Amino acid sequence: MKNGITKASLLLLFLFTAQFSFAQGGESGGNNLFSVALIAIAILLVLAVVILVGDNLLALEAKRTGVSEKGGNVSIFPKWSEIFRPKMPSHVDAKETTVLKKGHDILLAGVADPEVIETANVTRYALQPKNFRGLAPIPKVVVEVGDTVKAGDQLFYDKSMPDVSFGAPVSGEVIAVNRGEKRSIAEIVILADKEIQYKDLGKVDLEKTSREDLVKHLMASGAWNLFRQRPYDVVADPAEVPDNIFVSTFDTAPLAPDSNILVAGREAAFQKGIDTLAKLTRGKVHLGLDGRADTPPSAAFTNAANAETHWFHGKHPAGNVGVQIHHIAPISPSTKVWTLSVQDVISLGMIIGEGKYDTSRVIALAGSEVSNPRYIRTYAGANIEELVKGGLKSENVRIISGDVLSGKKKTQEEFLDFYDDQITVIKEGDYYELFGWLLPLAPRPSVSGTFPNFLYPSLRFKVDTNTHGEKRAFVMTGQYEKVLPMDIYPQHLMKSIIVNDFERMEGLGLQELIEEDVALCEFVCTSKQPLQEILREGLDYMREQA
Repeated sequence: MKNGITKASLLLLFLFTAQFSFAQGGESGGNNLFSVALIAIAILLVLAVVILVGDNLLALEAKRTGVSEKGGNVSIFPKWSEIFRPKMPSHVDAKETTVLKKGHDILLAGVADPEVIETANVTRYALQPKNFRGLAPIPKVVVEVGDTVKAGDQLFYDKSMPDVSFGAPVSGEVIAVNRGEKRSIAEIVILADKEIQYKDLGKVDLEKTSREDLVKHLMASGAWNLFRQRPYDVVADPAEVPDNIFVSTFDTAPLAPDSNILVAGREAAFQKGIDTLAKLTRGKVHLGLDGRADTPPSAAFTNAANAETHWFHGKHPAGNVGVQIHHIAPISPSTKVWTLSVQDVISLGMIIGEGKYDTSRVIALAGSEVSNPRYIRTYAGANIEELVKGGLKSENVRIISGDVLSGKKKTQEEFLDFYDDQITVIKEGDYYELFGWLLPLAPRPSVSGTFPNFLYPSLRFKVDTNTHGEKRAFVMTGQYEKVLPMDIYPQHLMKSIIVNDFERMEGLGLQELIEEDVALCEFVCTSKQPLQEILREGLDYMREQA
């Protein structure tokens, strides 16, 4: 504001000097005209200064009263982002929407049919300790092969958190305790009952229950693993009280399931879960809403009580909860926040409202190599072979638990990861493409201008796992910053992780990220660097040093 006043004063001085020089010429007619123009300009400048001062005072008052923290524009003048906002669907409040200009949507063939939701005939389920970060590699298993369990019965616990029970996702007989590298526990396999039996946890009256008693109840329920804590994306520490809790109600990853389908018929359980989360945090429960789709989000999301809703509009990764946290309440070194998925919130609501640990899931079976892409009702940790049985177009395929960007490669003998709600099947790219870098013959999703993808923006691609190039020098390209809608420099961060520069890692925002947030950066990477793997090494290193 001072700079504006100084410039106005200099301009007035210049005009008066010019007017005096002009008057010395003796041209009285021109002098009168110039005087009128000078007075008009002076009045306009005074008005401009008054308006600028008023705008600054308004901003200061808004900051003092906390109005500016609630978002929105408190200035007299509209922002450029408001003038050039993209067209929003009719059900979206454009003024309350965070518009993300960075990102990239990857359109793939094999979208799950929303009209087809079948019940899977799966007999084997597994709880995999490696799905839960922050635990010791060898937890204490409390069941043996041949034992009979109910859904919610304890299968194992971590030695650093002995009061936290990890419960069975289904009822049945324990048929295997499989081990992985260095004798770690890979999975505890259960042959499920035809009708699931639940451990009676007892219903909870949230109004009469203290937070301490609620935490103890959830730790004993077998479902504490529903809560993931950031930074580091680990199982939440029961001793911590989260500053905020975040739930993204939409997913923008390739072939991701529609959350409206996931919550349909279970709206009451979702609301009960939100009520529970509100009791667990010292701050707020934040729900990220989809501001892109023509179909409005479920009323369970938009009308949720005890939660604050936020609209987001943009390309992937707009649906990532990490991106939403960054634009709502960024994580600092002293901040602890929890995150859950929509179906995690539903499971939480079932524990509180029905007194049972219900891990039932609706998952999307999608991808170009699936004969009939569809939605399937099952439970957490379902056997993949039984889920995809007879539904694949060929044998030479890559089965992924999750999406193609951040999911994990699986064999048919393995099990769906606990937090995943989709299985993606694409062709295996085990071939060489002669001069592929020089003669790109087949269309493929890309941010490069080599392919004229802008000519067919709605085309869905059939893809495979071929990377179309090998790992090469890690050069500065600026590609990552174009697809990550966060105030972070990913390439500088990755290089600081590689050299174990703790201070630079922390200063460059490592604690705000997890693998899914940089998965798109890995997709566009010219150097073919394993960014998700590098990021996890950095997160683990920082966590060890903390």
